[in-house]
Order: sequence, then structure tokens, then C-alpha cells
Amino acid sequence: MRQRPDALMLFAAGFGTRMGELTRSRPKPLVQVAGRPLIEHALDLARAADVGPIVANVHYLPDQIITHLAGQDVLISDERDRILETGGGLRKALGLLGAGPVMTLNTDAVWSGPNVITQLREQWQGARMSALLALVPVERALGHTGKGDFALAPDGRISRGTGYVYTGAQALNPAGIETIPEAVFSLNLLWDRMISEGRAYGTVYPGRWCDVGRPDCIPLAEAMLGAADG
Repeated sequence: MRQRPDALMLFAAGFGTRMGELTRSRPKPLVQVAGRPLIEHALDLARAADVGPIVANVHYLPDQIITHLAGQDVLISDERDRILETGGGLRKALGLLGAGPVMTLNTDAVWSGPNVITQLREQWQGARMSALLALVPVERALGHTGKGDFALAPDGRISRGTGYVYTGAQALNPAGIETIPEAVFSLNLLWDRMISEGRAYGTVYPGRWCDVGRPDCIPLAEAMLGAADG
């Protein structure tokens, strides 16, 4: 069984409804930011960190994503019959990811700075952690609205609260996910269990991050990436 979270799941099945017309005829992971599909920005991180296997789940307009990824080192977890949300989607993909801790990465954000996948893998301590979430302070959460998702204690443990935004990147030991009775469920159910056990931690990403969930976030993300290139 794998001891380090070297396998990666890309969440790519969502409808992207907040993108409006941009996702009327294409899935959100194929929306272009700085001339490249969002999913390619995520794959850049995965490949630079040298992780594998890499699995992407698909549901909305799945053939477009499957065609785009053809010939690449990405396995497909097919949810076209029913979208399973993050928790159900991860559980379905575990047969492709293999046993042991994994990482998951949303495909609707871009990053500038250190590789968040590498950061998560280097800071993972499986003996005391069941989850390690990459966070940014609310004031650095570009494109994001709200007061945050979690509070972060001095010892690194997280609790539900404000102050820090979940970036969509995490390392996770999925042990126990099979005991959740629902077929369709969010990873929030697993997180709440881990928080109550004192085994959910956060790590603050030191670079820049932009949520690309709405059309108005695209120029923000492109400006961030352009500043990094300059």
C-alpha cells in the first residue's frame, strides 16, 4: 500500500453553471485561461510534481474532456450516468488511484508560486493526519467571495470557521469513505469526521491563487499569471 499521497484525482465532472454561456457547450475544465484550458494548468502542477497515477472524473459533456485528454497520462473515471459529487466521485475513482493516501485537485483555479502538490506531499504526516488541506487567507483569495471556510489553529489543525479559504487542493487518506451510506455526497462529510477526530490539518499556500469559478475571474487569473511571467 502507498504511504505517501502520490496519486492524484482531478475533479472535472461539474456543470460549471456559474460560468454561464462559457459552459453552455463546453465543460468548465476546457475554459481557456491565458490561452490554455483550465485542466492543463492543473496538469502542469501534477507533472511538475511527478505524481501518478492521475485520474480525472467526467460527467458534463464528458466526450470533450475524454477527447482532450486522449494520449495523455490521465485515466478517466466515468460518471456520465450520474454525477457523484466530490466524495462519491473520489470513492468511485479509488480503484484507479490505488490503495493509500491520495491528493485531489479542483480544475477551476490557477496558481502562481511554489507547486502546491509538492507542498502537500512534503508536509503530509500520515501517522497524525487524515487530511491536509491547502488554504489561503481570505485577503489573498483572488476571485473568491465570502469570509472563508476554515479556522486554522496554531498546531495546524482546522475547524469550521472563517479566515482561510480552501483552495481545492488536498492530501487525504480515504480510509472510511466506504462507510458513508450515500452514493452521492460531498467530501465535507469525510472532513467533518476527520475534524471531530482531530486529524484534519491545513497548510497555508505561500504563493498566489485565483478561483476561476465565474467569467469575471478569468481576467483576474490572467493578470495574476501575467504578473508572474513578468
